Amino acid sequence: MTNGLFVTATDTGVGKTYLTALIVRSLREIGMRVGAYKPVCSGADVAADGTVSWADVRTLAEAIGGGADQGRICPLRFKAPLAPPVAARLEGAVIDFERLRDGAAWWQGRVDVLLVEGVGGLLCPLTERETIADLAVELAYPVLVVARLGLGTINHTLLTVEAAQRRGLRVTGVVLNEAEPLAPVPGTEENADEIARRANVPVLGVVRYGSQHVDSEKGRIGPVEWLKVVAGEMSNYE
Repeated sequence: MTNGLFVTATDTGVGKTYLTALIVRSLREIGMRVGAYKPVCSGADVAADGTVSWADVRTLAEAIGGGADQGRICPLRFKAPLAPPVAARLEGAVIDFERLRDGAAWWQGRVDVLLVEGVGGLLCPLTERETIADLAVELAYPVLVVARLGLGTINHTLLTVEAAQRRGLRVTGVVLNEAEPLAPVPGTEENADEIARRANVPVLGVVRYGSQHVDSEKGRIGPVEWLKVVAGEMSNYE
């Protein structure tokens, strides 16, 4: 079986795609064959000439170095920036859970590590019945939670970790991401420690806006450490 990591988040717009691409590039630096899979993408860019594209899919395709059809990276793509089943209804489509599961299975044996990026938060609707969490359970990969850096992140992160663990998912770590430039707020530097202590999961560090590294008190997390994250071998930074 191909090793894998399921990247979810506390909300939409937190930076899952950015971090997934960062991890993909890091693993490729040490010669790993890495795939990227996003089951559904909703919210398209429409050019003046009517050409439709999806930024998240482009980002993941570039991160793995091209060579894979975008349909293999993301089998279902919708124009409206809405929860997948809602966006699908607007286009007269129905999302088939088995198709999404099989889309991930296609990568087996073709790569050493598969990065699977969810949609929105962990409980975001995926089909008319299932959520992103249901796909994570089906794939059984360790889960990495991307959380927003700033106020409110403790509550959102703890809820996400709890929801994952109640479903039997193994949360291998949390990364705090600065998705947009933030003014310093006194006290928020304690958030990582609070999350790690209360959730009892490793908080790997922080990605500052525009950075290509996860920074922690022990230094930047490199490619080899990401392999440990995939294997669930990381411990809390103190």
